[in-house]
Amino acid sequence: MDLSTRYLGLELKHPVVASPSPLTRDMDGIRRLVDAGAAAIVVASVFEEQVAADRSILEERLETVHQASQQGSIPIIGSLNGETLGGWVSVATQLEQAGASAIELDLYRVPSDPNETGEALEQSYVDILRAVKAKVKVPVAVKLSPYFSAPANMAKQLVDAGADGLVLFNRFYEGDVDLTTLLVKPDFRLSTPYDSRLPMMWISLLSGRLDASLAATSGVWTYEEVVKYLLVGADAVMTTSSLLKDGPQHLETLVSGLREWMKARGFDTLADFKGRLAAAHLYDPSAFMRVHYNDILTSSGKDHA
Repeated sequence: MDLSTRYLGLELKHPVVASPSPLTRDMDGIRRLVDAGAAAIVVASVFEEQVAADRSILEERLETVHQASQQGSIPIIGSLNGETLGGWVSVATQLEQAGASAIELDLYRVPSDPNETGEALEQSYVDILRAVKAKVKVPVAVKLSPYFSAPANMAKQLVDAGADGLVLFNRFYEGDVDLTTLLVKPDFRLSTPYDSRLPMMWISLLSGRLDASLAATSGVWTYEEVVKYLLVGADAVMTTSSLLKDGPQHLETLVSGLREWMKARGFDTLADFKGRLAAAHLYDPSAFMRVHYNDILTSSGKDHA
């Protein structure tokens, strides 16, 4: 049975990828993920603000990328979250020089200025991508949030600007309010399978309609989420929360579950079923989504009657 797939032009032995997390921050965690069978690893993101405060953070991360890439067993993808255009380009270039097989641009920014337009924000993302693509030769993926007025058009703009792949979606972490101290406090929560619904919908809407790889991330806890993401057209499926909770060995559970599901249905390769539920097969995807939304609302009362 062949579980191989291509993501960003990279050959992966199966579609399950370890996304950025504390496990991908150092060589100890990366070795555990490699031994557990990860198809590729996205190293923990480099934040420009951290680099500005302590240069050694970047040096350590670059050394990690270098050591991991020297093993040569699976692709190692560098990840960064910049603040300035120069910062994006500089760190991306250094990640490539350290041996990264590809670069993931983690476009996380809250546009809090009331005077900043959506058009200006989108153009800044396109400018960042173009600047990075002009300096590196390895494939570049863009990790996006879903918070655009027209996500499909934003995706198209980025692909037209040179993105080799899109990662859907960046998960935001909001703080909570501590009523004792009256201060904002961190409140980290792991994802749930329900979090896969939004990226699943958009991967379905984009698959087959853009010339770029699509990676799914958010809510991957069982092989079922892996299968669903593949059915809507994902080329790779990334997970973090399940590995933090159940350990790197959970990778084998996900892969073996995918393999058994395929075997039970007589599928020999991912191509036998990947993208079957992509909206590109529909005459009018927008009309379909409206009907589907109405069906959900209509059935909700019956389910709870």
